[in-house]
Amino acid sequence: MNHMISDIEKIRADFPILATNVYGKPLVYLDNAATTQKPQVVIDTLSSYYSTMNANIHRGTHYLSIEATEAYEAARRNIAAFIKASSSSEIIFTRGTTESINLLADTFSRAFIKSGDEILVSEMEHHSNIVPWQLAAEKSGATVKVIPMNDLGELVLDNLDSLLTTKTRIVAVAHVSNALGTIHPIEEIIRKAHEKGIPVFIDGAQAIQHFSVDVQQLDCDFYAFSGHKMYAPMGIGVLYGKEKYLNQLPPYHGGGEMIKTVFFEKTIYNDLPFRFEAGTPNVSGVLGLDAAIQYMLETGMDKIEKIEENLYLYALAKLGEIDGIRFLSRAAHKTSVISFLIGTIHPYDAGTLIDHFGVAIRTGHHCAQPLMDRLKIPGTIRASLAIYNKPSEIDMLCEAIIKVKQMFL
Repeated sequence: MNHMISDIEKIRADFPILATNVYGKPLVYLDNAATTQKPQVVIDTLSSYYSTMNANIHRGTHYLSIEATEAYEAARRNIAAFIKASSSSEIIFTRGTTESINLLADTFSRAFIKSGDEILVSEMEHHSNIVPWQLAAEKSGATVKVIPMNDLGELVLDNLDSLLTTKTRIVAVAHVSNALGTIHPIEEIIRKAHEKGIPVFIDGAQAIQHFSVDVQQLDCDFYAFSGHKMYAPMGIGVLYGKEKYLNQLPPYHGGGEMIKTVFFEKTIYNDLPFRFEAGTPNVSGVLGLDAAIQYMLETGMDKIEKIEENLYLYALAKLGEIDGIRFLSRAAHKTSVISFLIGTIHPYDAGTLIDHFGVAIRTGHHCAQPLMDRLKIPGTIRASLAIYNKPSEIDMLCEAIIKVKQMFL
């Protein structure tokens, strides 16, 4: 444990915001599933880009434009390597996971989905992986079907074979539940879907920062994630897709960069990945994402996973010692998210009071209302962990919870 704490302290030194005080107390930041804090190297990358390289890319022949273009496309190659994509042309830059899913749902439905078809999601999805598919279904006349969950907070796959029908056009599921932290058995889902020739999209927003992801080994057809949940800036994300599918999808937005030639009679669209990247891109965000990934790789993905696993088990044990704590998931495979309730105290009331002890957690339905309806609760208290959190911060969370309980006695 002492060696782990030493590693965490070295990591914490890279994140300037962690020295902040709130309400006269040291900040304890346990809202990492919503967004992570940024290491100094990412902050410096953004500053350096705007200070020394700021220019639009792909269109200019001057020095700054060429330099920015080279850095931007090098970042794309690095990101492709990070998730083990077979080609950098399979990496599409978006504003985040939400835009990635909207892009995919819109273009995939136009290319492949018609009236009477089915789209399969799970009961544990974030709204961002429900609503875009509902919109696609409304436009095409398709139906959204649901993989159920059990009381442990796990997906029930017993009837998956019967849910995957000749009408199913795509399966869209999260890698990790944002509300409960459950790691879903996506390998089994992908395998069974592929046995019937059905492509699979994986929402990796809550997975990519916690453990290594190899899209070729998973054999998923699409995978999306956001930079801001993995120590990178807000407003940048990635949609990975196999070329065989991306080449069949129509453009999502029209404008500059996504075209080869434009005539009033007809437009010829650009090659991958530029066909899906209309307009001026978020160059600084892409470079910041690249810097965050390099930081994670230098830290070591195995070390990140081990630190977070040990911290998660410590948090689970310490919170479990408090009378009245009710955990909302008992799933066998979980990572870095603990959702719970404190007796009959409303989660919003608890979260507001816990904040005044300097501890940042999140309360509410976590954009997963169907899941909360399944659990018959209005919401949860969610503590979510990252590589810079330490055991003493879990202790401070527990102390805050005990004081909150005393206030309601």
